Amino acid sequence: MSLQMTLEPTPTISVAPERRVDRDRDLVEGLRRHEATAAERLVTTYGDRAYRLARGITGNAEDAEEVVQDVLWTVVRKIDTFRGESAFGSWLYRIVANAAYQKVRGRQSRRAEVSLDDVLPLFDERGQHVAPMADWSSRVDDHAVQIDLRMALTSAIDKLPADYRTAVLCATSRGCRTSRSPKS
Repeated sequence: MSLQMTLEPTPTISVAPERRVDRDRDLVEGLRRHEATAAERLVTTYGDRAYRLARGITGNAEDAEEVVQDVLWTVVRKIDTFRGESAFGSWLYRIVANAAYQKVRGRQSRRAEVSLDDVLPLFDERGQHVAPMADWSSRVDDHAVQIDLRMALTSAIDKLPADYRTAVLCATSRGCRTSRSPKS
């Protein structure tokens, strides 16, 4: 091999990338033409696999069923947004996964919400407590109760957003004074 051969570029053959034929082309075209059987073929072809994917992500059968139903209905309505840059199945599974993750995120945010009715005491029409209240004043000096209370308050304060946490800590500390904080 000579030096001349190593320095000269070797000719390359340029081949246009061959577009793969999507095995679901007929299904996609049927959905686009709004054929009566296309939605049924979609459910038959992808329903079980979409459900297994959604079930694996949500960990809940009811949520998975809801996700798959919503996604399949959305795919039928929005089939024209499928550009064919990937296989139809891959596109569908990505939509299922995104919807399932959204369902999980929604469930987590709802779990953090607490209804005001759940934490407020019940009052009658005269403003009196409906349920009897336990007298806890004798236990205030109990060291174990103080530790439990301190841990519960610290945990609750730590869960607050940073600006709320700062406001609570400022309002309860002696060194911080704002126009809104209570006078001590």
